[in-house]
Amino acid sequence: MQWTNFRKNYASNWQLYVLLLPSAVFIAIFAYVPMAGIQIAFKTYDFSKGIWGSPWIGFENFQRFFDSYQFSRILINTITLSFYSLIVSFTLPIAFALMLNSFVSPRFKKLVQTITYMPHFISTVVIVGMLIQIFNPRTGALGALYMFMTDKMLPDAFANPDAFKHLYVWSGIWQGIGWGSIIYIAALSSVDLELHEASEIDGASRLQRVIHIDYPSILPTATIMLILAVGNIMDVGFEKVFLMQNSLNIGSSEVISTYVYKVGLTIGSGDFSFATAIGLFNSVINFALLVAVNFTVSKLGKNSLW
Repeated sequence: MQWTNFRKNYASNWQLYVLLLPSAVFIAIFAYVPMAGIQIAFKTYDFSKGIWGSPWIGFENFQRFFDSYQFSRILINTITLSFYSLIVSFTLPIAFALMLNSFVSPRFKKLVQTITYMPHFISTVVIVGMLIQIFNPRTGALGALYMFMTDKMLPDAFANPDAFKHLYVWSGIWQGIGWGSIIYIAALSSVDLELHEASEIDGASRLQRVIHIDYPSILPTATIMLILAVGNIMDVGFEKVFLMQNSLNIGSSEVISTYVYKVGLTIGSGDFSFATAIGLFNSVINFALLVAVNFTVSKLGKNSLW
């Protein structure tokens, strides 16, 4: 019965399936075919023998990672940075969208939107370069201002391990809050204006209308976005973390993604099996969190992915 329905659907919409085909082929080649290489995590990879011919060692690479003196530090750094970033980057775009939607002047609203969207298109390398220039205690703008006001040198933020996570997260908020609010602004645009007019007649203040009309209208969208964000919670951005790292803040900046790069691709290491095992461990944690959060949301009666 299902096959019959599919054939009927395909016969009437074959053009859509043809348009879908390039994307499906791309995903299959670059997302599913490489999954065969996951077996490297359970082997001692040998170039001369290849992936299939390398000797099988089971979970030894995973045990090696768990027994490593770096395991607890890397895991704590990754979880701390991930949850810190998730909490801030998930809540602030919602608040910003609600605030922006409450502006009366359309021209002012468009101006604010344009200004806040622009940093999203700046590359990660440029963002980190800007941070270094701003916070440099000798030549940076903030360092010069601090020296002028206090006659003292500004402490080097990049040399302070405790400051790393704040620099990483809040610079990301500056760069992405406008872009992250787009989907919520789009959801708010579908709110029936008659609801606001009726509540105004009943004497509701602007804040009350935001709480009781605007916020519930974007809650389903926010729920889906939260589930997707939790599914990638352990994937702390490699490029930015790696560019901000130095020997002084390495204690709080070394995360799973940068450690995998150093173990697997740095000259002198090249331990592909060990790096793959760490990466697979990270992916399993992400998958487990995604399933758990989606299950919890579905049991609460909210919107879920499946």
